[in-house]
Amino acid sequence: MVSTGPYGTWPSPIDARLAASHDGRPEYVGVVGDEVWWTEPRPAEAGRRALVRRRADGTAGSVLPAPWNVRSRVIEYGGQPWAGAERAEGGPLIVFVDFADQRLYAYAPDEPGEPRPLTPVSSVGGGLRWVDPQLHLDRGDRGEVWCVLEEFTGEQPTDLRRVIAAVPLDGSAAEDRSAVRELTDDSHRFVTGPRLSPDGRRAAWLAWDHPRMPWDGTEVMLADVTEDGTFQHTWSFGGGPEESVPQIEWDAHGQLLFASDRSGWWNLYRADPHRGAVALSPREQEFAGPLWKIGLSWFRPLENGLIATIHGKGTNTLGILAPATGDLVDVAGPWTAWAESLTVHGSRVYGIAASPYSAYEVVELDTATGRTRVIGTPHEDAVDPAYYPRPEDRTFTGPDGREIHAHIYPPRNPDRTGPDGELPPYVVWAHGGPTGHAALVLDLEIAYFTSRGIGVAEVNYGGSTGYGRSYRNRLREQWGVVDVEDCAAVAQALAAEGTADPRRLAIRGGSAGGWTTAASLTGTDVYACGTIIYPILDLTGWGTDETHDFESQYLESLVGPLADVPDRYRERSPISRTDRLTTPFLLLQGLDDPICPPVQCERFLAEVEGRGVPHAYLTFEGEGHGFRRADTMIRALEAELSLYGQTFGIGCPDVPRLELKK
Repeated sequence: MVSTGPYGTWPSPIDARLAASHDGRPEYVGVVGDEVWWTEPRPAEAGRRALVRRRADGTAGSVLPAPWNVRSRVIEYGGQPWAGAERAEGGPLIVFVDFADQRLYAYAPDEPGEPRPLTPVSSVGGGLRWVDPQLHLDRGDRGEVWCVLEEFTGEQPTDLRRVIAAVPLDGSAAEDRSAVRELTDDSHRFVTGPRLSPDGRRAAWLAWDHPRMPWDGTEVMLADVTEDGTFQHTWSFGGGPEESVPQIEWDAHGQLLFASDRSGWWNLYRADPHRGAVALSPREQEFAGPLWKIGLSWFRPLENGLIATIHGKGTNTLGILAPATGDLVDVAGPWTAWAESLTVHGSRVYGIAASPYSAYEVVELDTATGRTRVIGTPHEDAVDPAYYPRPEDRTFTGPDGREIHAHIYPPRNPDRTGPDGELPPYVVWAHGGPTGHAALVLDLEIAYFTSRGIGVAEVNYGGSTGYGRSYRNRLREQWGVVDVEDCAAVAQALAAEGTADPRRLAIRGGSAGGWTTAASLTGTDVYACGTIIYPILDLTGWGTDETHDFESQYLESLVGPLADVPDRYRERSPISRTDRLTTPFLLLQGLDDPICPPVQCERFLAEVEGRGVPHAYLTFEGEGHGFRRADTMIRALEAELSLYGQTFGIGCPDVPRLELKK
């Protein structure tokens, strides 16, 4: 029996605790021998990342107990944190980065004993950090692991250098930094881990420098590798200031494959010594994405010459590309979003995929038969799927007639419907990045709201990835303008067509999405309230010394050079426009956030003080950039719902009342 009830008041089995327990996704899938390994979130275990091993018999489990946390902090966002190989004497050897001290550790899980450190601890600044390891058991006396070393040289977040380094597996570097062999110099600010050619004679990696971000332009670097493992005759093959190459791989024949956006889309190419870059399947689709973490993988060559690749426009799928003909055959299955974590073993491809009705799962494709199956973190409906939203992938028209892409999640509950004549409230979600993308996948945080009768609109505003370079370049020097306009255009279109209540619109976002939320609340009159999560609020402060090195010059492209346009930095900053702020807001901040530090929130609140604007500020010990702990996520979600309830006049008896001060 379906009952009528005001939107936002519908009882739902999806509470904050359930949503928090399903937050996060598996990452960094790889193969060791005949076993598949990956990392998984553990929100209930202080948000650590567990390393999971799936044995040949199909059983899977965490390899390392708490508090081991397999996660790198290189460029703060990290990247590939582990590697493994089957040893000649039998059994796997794993190397991994532990989040607590950022040291590399070696571990033989089938032998007694704890993981043993391979690298030392440094007391300088942020210390020594490692990412994107590649195991070479035949190098040196007992083998080496090649990876990216991030070494702090002072106390400031920009006092550092990055090189490709070789760490001996015998543990000699654990106390002696000099035992680490540096394979490159620090002439580039950023590098990825090296990829060794099949014959072992060449290494390839990516490099770039400030003020570019890796989606602006990167260089493909090559070096000859001597018998003793030294890099010689380093040169640049391609890429440049306006060409983004986010991934490179060698195929089985020693040909270098890479993804590049030289055509305006991230397509796949083969490096030909005579013809240069040869396009393998030119299309107006993306075969790669933004390199926010070191070691991401959108494609992998198979031993038979075919290439497994993620591709698409807006959404993506897994396909098998025949480079000789350019033919591309998509894999059958329900998945509409594949994470940037592909690996291959023989004729099999392994990835991480989700759909609007299933969370991210570890998936295996057997290219010999075309059959797929879920082999890890299988989706299980925590509640009746009738409580999940049925999203719509839509395109709206923004200022100047430009297209705006968005996912619309209408309210849905099998037991309730809204009263005749009442329109539901909607919350606009602005994703982070801002060079990022909101995927069309099942998210219990979204279902937390939609099952209660509150709609959600996820906006892939101008600047988002997935729609070609020209779409993401819309945000160049327009951050705080285009993103704000596009979110407002979607909200207003939903209201104009009778989908959303124009008086009950809200906006929320984290990181760059927190910026867009704050900029929207201080720059438009579209929204009744907003939730601002670990945001950027003061461009001048953030663009000087209040963030980490990776993004320390990001604003050069998003806003313009600070030295040239200082007024633009002040005028667009929400902290400079608090006199225009009239709507209630919730501010959520991790106290250990090196990317968007609490000082930004504290200055903003000082400006708001005494203006009579209802607001709440919640901080969380032990949380950095992105909430990972279950108790944090529960408190944050319940506070957000309470904000909407109070602002929209909705009773929310199942969550604690958020105390709003003026």
